[in-house]
Amino acid sequence: MRPEKTLIVADVREKLQASPFLLIIDYTGMKVPHFEELRTRLSQTGSRLSVVRNTFLKIAAKDLSMPELEESLTGQTAMVTGDVDICAAAKVIKTFAAEFKLPKVRAGVLDNAPLTADQVSELANLPSKDVLQAKLLGLLQTPASQFVRILNEPGASLARVLKAKGDADGANAPATAKPEEAPKPEAAPEPEAAASPEAAASPEAAVSPEPVSEPSKPE
Repeated sequence: MRPEKTLIVADVREKLQASPFLLIIDYTGMKVPHFEELRTRLSQTGSRLSVVRNTFLKIAAKDLSMPELEESLTGQTAMVTGDVDICAAAKVIKTFAAEFKLPKVRAGVLDNAPLTADQVSELANLPSKDVLQAKLLGLLQTPASQFVRILNEPGASLARVLKAKGDADGANAPATAKPEEAPKPEAAPEPEAAASPEAAASPEAAVSPEPVSEPSKPE
């Protein structure tokens, strides 16, 4: 490899190594003003847009033991790298593509794990790092009692649901228990003895050790 190409590969490798993510986009058909506008928008999120030859990116990625990018490196390729926030970069690209119909995301890499174009699109729907930090800071600044209540709210909600379900089951218990007890008359002889007038008049019933039928005679 010629010295100038070696320097280019080294520059690409340095950008990849300094970034926790990589987005590979196809900018075929984009005009120069649109490309520069996209670069400006990405720079506002701390990301960098760089045109790169497929061969150089392939070599640099291989030197860093990154996931295989062979299928994604075709046509006119640009790479997006940044300091931290892949969600913000993905959101800029998705919004720009919806506005100008270009560019097209081919693939990505996050923490050395491959990403499909659909996964990159899903990342674009997530809040940016700044928004998440602001929400976390607001949560930490709430009073301690409110903070504990927020943390316990899912458990409390579940407890309320279980209690409501238990109350509903208790209210329906007689209706559900009756069909189960009906087929077992032998298990409850006392109600039959009290309900049957013949059993009450029988001598055998008079000597029965059960006191249930005797109080009914004085009445």
